[in-house]
Amino acid sequence: MEQIKQDKAHISKVTRMVGKAINQYQMIEANEKVLVAVSGGKDSLALLEVLSERRKKLPITYELHAVHVITEDVPYEIDVNWLQDFCNGLNVKLHLIRTKANLETAGAKKPCFACSRNRRKELFKLSEELGIQKLAFGHHLDDAIETLVMNMAHHANISSIPAVLNMFDGKIKAIRPLIFLTNDELLKYSQIKGFISLKKECPYEDHTLRNKARLIIGDMLKLNPKARFNIFNSMKNIDLEYLP
Repeated sequence: MEQIKQDKAHISKVTRMVGKAINQYQMIEANEKVLVAVSGGKDSLALLEVLSERRKKLPITYELHAVHVITEDVPYEIDVNWLQDFCNGLNVKLHLIRTKANLETAGAKKPCFACSRNRRKELFKLSEELGIQKLAFGHHLDDAIETLVMNMAHHANISSIPAVLNMFDGKIKAIRPLIFLTNDELLKYSQIKGFISLKKECPYEDHTLRNKARLIIGDMLKLNPKARFNIFNSMKNIDLEYLP
């Protein structure tokens, strides 16, 4: 009984933090269409479910669509039938796009880069076809601070994953409603909900740089348990006067 109570409290927290991000950054307005990019991983599934469920409690409504890009020449696979049933249960239309990354013509570019670029093209194309201006991604707080560390170390640049990003002269707006949630919080949510795992992991996926950034952040957490959130908040608290 106590576990059920804790699980409900955690689900409520996740929903609340998504609502906070949406409201703070004005991500979704009344009667808008939102396209959720669903990879099949825990983050995008949690995002789609929360966005769907919170509509039931709001005085406004918005239209939700989900999209999963199937890259036929990359051995990454989810259970499409499960995903279709999942979307049906949420009353969300699922769009399945079949494409190819054409890795043999990618040249010196890494497979992940070529595949990711191709997926984004398909997402933008579908958004335009459906007349959708809001494209939602499942990136979270840990993604943001890891990207910050990676960009500082490898590109000498202070930049990360923005909560909202205007693209193509404002024709499409990328939004990230999970931006205030950590990976651990989303992992716990997915375990409570019983989300299934991928059928096949991508053999080309390389987490080397991100894992190294994660280790650096882990060392910072040893210095200060609040380091994760302090790093995130530092991105909106930049003292230019005290920088070289």
